[in-house]
Amino acid sequence: MAATSPSSPETDAQPPKRGPRTLATLFWAAVALVAAVGLAGNHDTSAPGAGPRPHAAPAVAATAPSTQADTGPADTDRHLPRSRPTRLLIPAIAVDAPFTDLALDTSGRLQPPPADDTNLVGWYAKGPSPGEPGTSVIAGHVDTKTSAAVFARLYELQKGDLIYVDRADGRRAAFVVDSAKTFDKDEFPSDRVYADTPQAEVRLITCAGSYDRSAGDYTQNLVVFGHLA
Repeated sequence: MAATSPSSPETDAQPPKRGPRTLATLFWAAVALVAAVGLAGNHDTSAPGAGPRPHAAPAVAATAPSTQADTGPADTDRHLPRSRPTRLLIPAIAVDAPFTDLALDTSGRLQPPPADDTNLVGWYAKGPSPGEPGTSVIAGHVDTKTSAAVFARLYELQKGDLIYVDRADGRRAAFVVDSAKTFDKDEFPSDRVYADTPQAEVRLITCAGSYDRSAGDYTQNLVVFGHLA
């Protein structure tokens, strides 16, 4: 789906007030955030340079929620206080991009990052900030109408790769990749991806699979799971 007109089968419910730690697991289950958000950025395969190869990542069938398989061990001693992320750095795939805040629109759908900026990521600003206990959601486009975008090579990440988030408080949160999985958009496992966690975790999400011209959207989402190092 085009990033400028995301569609969602989800509820119009607005997020509850954020508690001292994280959003409730029920909210993440009720609002399938990025699964319903177009991160393809007005894809046009006729444009030069357009069309990264996210479909190289293997498809994984959705299963019952299982954070044990996707995340590292809990360690609450290293958690960071709340602070807005300012920059995302992923050396393995040459990502160095600023953040923008993402919010829900009036229908309860997560608004994607602007489609006209190929080097910009967004985070769900009412969820945990990177380094806080809980699941921090970071979204980025895989391509735009004219070129590949910030998460064009996200599918290349492997277990053990490092993700760094610079924060407004001057601290840098380092995350270790646990796994990278693709899910069909019509079977996106919201509980598995957005489940609240006692430890600080991160989810990097973009579009993947083949591009369906009739639907104007990619067929899958790629999710990178990581935990605070």
